Amino acid sequence: MEFGLYSIGDRTPDPVTGRAPGEGERLAAIGAIAVRAERAGFDVFAVGEHHHRPYAVSAPVALLGWLAARTERIVLSTAATLITTADPVRLAEDYATLQHLAGGRLDVMLGRGLHPGVYAWFGRDLDDGYELAAENYGLLRRLWDEEEVDWSGRFRTPLTGFTAVPRPRDGVPPFVWHGTTRSPETAELAARYGDGLFANHSFWPPAHTRRLVAHFRERYAAAGHGPAEAAPVGLGGQVFVRPRSQDAVREFRPYFDAAPVYGRGPSLEEYQLTTPLAVGSPQQVIDRVLGFREYAGDYRRQLFLIDHAGLPLSTVLEQIDLIGAEILPVLRRETRPAPPTAPAGRPPAADRCPREHADLSPPEAGKSWSSV
Repeated sequence: MEFGLYSIGDRTPDPVTGRAPGEGERLAAIGAIAVRAERAGFDVFAVGEHHHRPYAVSAPVALLGWLAARTERIVLSTAATLITTADPVRLAEDYATLQHLAGGRLDVMLGRGLHPGVYAWFGRDLDDGYELAAENYGLLRRLWDEEEVDWSGRFRTPLTGFTAVPRPRDGVPPFVWHGTTRSPETAELAARYGDGLFANHSFWPPAHTRRLVAHFRERYAAAGHGPAEAAPVGLGGQVFVRPRSQDAVREFRPYFDAAPVYGRGPSLEEYQLTTPLAVGSPQQVIDRVLGFREYAGDYRRQLFLIDHAGLPLSTVLEQIDLIGAEILPVLRRETRPAPPTAPAGRPPAADRCPREHADLSPPEAGKSWSSV
């Protein structure tokens, strides 16, 4: 299994000091986090994309290019970039360029977007979200897989004899993850192409994630990409760790209470009982993360969010070192080796998967953060 970190690049004020980092300061901090993550032995570092305050990362390809120059081994990824509002031609060329510059150590995670306003800002309609994702990704896939593309669709001008440049490195596009918190349509799109599903289950109870992952595995097998258990699944989750659990809870509580996506709802203790949030000692975090396999099966990638909600950079760097030294070795020992990074070859896309699916809605107590 691969273990990594991801940042959504928020500039939430520190609830202890009241200070919010500037935009340039936050971007520089993300660079320091990526470098420290590589040094601590993590496999992946990923950054999100947002186009509204209080976030600092609106251009992940530029940030990841800078990170590629500052790192040597760690795989870089988006978490996620918006397939609904970006031009597929631009995406194809930007990320193929970055793949070359990073020496091949690049994945791309795609998402439909967290903020309803972003659709209008880019001239799109929120009601078209799923259709935009399906059409744009279909074109992106062709631009990477085919030397010359003739294409027409609903949401952009046609292409005639178009070749995206540069071509993917060694003829192999970046591996694609489709990120979602609750969307069966996103799971079906990932399954159709034999890609990975990143189920960011940070805010959802295990039963919800179990249904979403099972749905993806079933559709993956039905599309002919291999057995359901081989379907590439990734999970998110936030952790905060200190040598003593009491210290972890005490230190993290003000950040939890003030966080835009946590605060003003269930308590820290309630969240830990009903979601994957893990705040405690190294052993408690290890036990929680290993428990994810009870409802997601053997999965391929685990990403941790550790720089959210105004946590100071010094604290985040301490967290990286502690996780790298005391948690990662145990998790690696206790998890089975991952299957190959991508299926052999890329089979032709199956017919569009039907949109009928089991009810994936969480219990009433669940708290929605996103419609991706």
